[in-house]
Amino acid sequence: MHLIRIGGTALNQTPLDWDGNRDRIVAAIDAARRAGVSILCLPELCITGYGCEDAFQSPGVQRLAWQVLEEIEPHSTGIAVAVGLPVRFESGLYDAAALLVDGRLAGIVCKQHLAGEGIHYEPRWFRPWPAGRQAELAIGGRTVPIGDLRFDCGGVRIGFEICEDAWVAGRPAAALAARGIDVLLNPSARPFAFGKDEIRRRFVLEGARACGVAYVYANLLGNEAGRAIYDGGVFVAGPAGMVAAGRRFAFGDAAAVSAVIDLDALRLAQARLSHDPADRQDDGRVAVAFAPAVVGPGASPPRHDDRAAWERGDHVKEEEFTRAVALGLFDYLRKSRSRGFVVSASGGADSAAVACLVALAVRLAGAEMPPAEVARRLGIDRGAATPADLTGLVHAVLVCVYQATANSGPVTRAAARTLAAALGAEFHEFDVDPLVRGYTAMVSAAEGRPLTWDRDDVALQNIQARARAPGVWMLANLRGMLLISTSNRSEAAVGYATMDGDTSGGIAPIAGIDKAWLRRWLVWLERQGPAGPGPIPALAAVNAQAPTAELRPGAAGQTDEADLMPYDVLDRIERLAIRDKELPLAAWQRLVADFPQHEPRQLAAWTERFYVLWSRNQWKRERYAPSFHLDDENLDPKTWCRFPILSGGFTRELAALRASCPA
Repeated sequence: MHLIRIGGTALNQTPLDWDGNRDRIVAAIDAARRAGVSILCLPELCITGYGCEDAFQSPGVQRLAWQVLEEIEPHSTGIAVAVGLPVRFESGLYDAAALLVDGRLAGIVCKQHLAGEGIHYEPRWFRPWPAGRQAELAIGGRTVPIGDLRFDCGGVRIGFEICEDAWVAGRPAAALAARGIDVLLNPSARPFAFGKDEIRRRFVLEGARACGVAYVYANLLGNEAGRAIYDGGVFVAGPAGMVAAGRRFAFGDAAAVSAVIDLDALRLAQARLSHDPADRQDDGRVAVAFAPAVVGPGASPPRHDDRAAWERGDHVKEEEFTRAVALGLFDYLRKSRSRGFVVSASGGADSAAVACLVALAVRLAGAEMPPAEVARRLGIDRGAATPADLTGLVHAVLVCVYQATANSGPVTRAAARTLAAALGAEFHEFDVDPLVRGYTAMVSAAEGRPLTWDRDDVALQNIQARARAPGVWMLANLRGMLLISTSNRSEAAVGYATMDGDTSGGIAPIAGIDKAWLRRWLVWLERQGPAGPGPIPALAAVNAQAPTAELRPGAAGQTDEADLMPYDVLDRIERLAIRDKELPLAAWQRLVADFPQHEPRQLAAWTERFYVLWSRNQWKRERYAPSFHLDDENLDPKTWCRFPILSGGFTRELAALRASCPA
């Protein structure tokens, strides 16, 4: 037996936070060394942060990244550690991983496959490194190997796949295995999306099995740059399966996992594989003097999986959504240096959801660390004024405001008040009806006629929503807080929102989730809730209502679905139109099969309504506050779904639908 300990650490980094990123990297290296780790993998681009966007192109940013690498270098004594950064070579910029070994830089491996789909935009900044190419980089007064490299560190052979490299058909692992490696490191920056964790596990397991290697995967953690939320995730796998797996959605700066591997067993597994030997004069081997700490036979631990029980339960999506958005809000608050969140609480589903998610962010963080540490991380530790418990912390960071007009009813008012009390939020009621009447009278005078619901329905609805924005904005400004926009994905698809009204805010945490699923999540939250914090029974008053904007007089019986269409139908059309790129006729044909309970003519009318509203309201989606990326088919035009603001509006396509639909 030849046992050594290897591991990875997920890090919560921030773009261009040079000192903070460096200090977290150094702390991770120190902790790994104390744990006896000989080989450590850190996340992709962890020196700069992954989300630097066009700042990657700045020569100054590139120089600072190298300077920070040099500051980290002496802290790698006694360990081999992979650290990610952008590196300029010749005329291109590369997404790279530097291997520091026992206090010095051994070489730099460059990413061969760039992620350019959906939320990823890597080809805008980086070039893919050609497979098999090795070169030398002259920088900082020294020359180091760069390219498609493998390292021999005291007899332990190390290779790299960098994030996207492992997601493609021609992944580098096979070529590296043919050239001879024992440990394959994967520094990654893969944001959370529903169901993605299982995909990551599969490619880690397959890479380890097919290549006969120990595979270490280390992802980023937390809300790094505003939109993408990283769930962390560190895996150590061998040919026989997963050896160690870390927990996800941690609220701290780092989440580390390590495991003991047997090099002799790995090489026996490699000998049984049918890899063709590499036929190359220069196979990119870099020999480095290093003495990995040998682990005694009695120290080899059993396999361990730190996944929480909820990850094996029946409500994984509900738990993931809760923890992803809660972590996203927690990090957004502390990294923006804001003092809390203000929510315009209507008593309906959307505002209730965001208020609950803020409270859950505090409570989930409090499950990992003492209230004083939660307060410190959120910047609300002010000596004797620091809240002593989590309920006090929620009250310090969450303000809910119910804003009544003449059309507001007692049910929504009571629901908003009851939920705020249950969460521990600060609660206020504003009467904005005098503002609405004032604006209405002023514009009526300008028009020279009274405004009526028969003639001016949309304008009279919108002024109520817009009159609610200034007061909560003012409160947020006075408190140094962030106003949360409560818009959801279904409403974004058809523009069922008032610009500068209910869309007002600095962050839109649920704009990536559809209304039908959000309502199901609220019922789950009322009755069961996430593991740990548990249910929020006060949501019963919210869930008992049909969603309504409550902007028309009560006698109108306004509901969202009457204004639009059933939310399950709307969400199905959105997937067909936006994800699958179907035109109206094809989308309608699918709906007829999927919703036999509705008449084909009615489905055709809803289909036409969706496409008309979608094309008219791209300008609204362009103006939405930043939203969180939650799945691989969202509507955010800045990270995923681009559509022209001005277009033909599907005129010919809708004519084809009408011609095909029976009378």
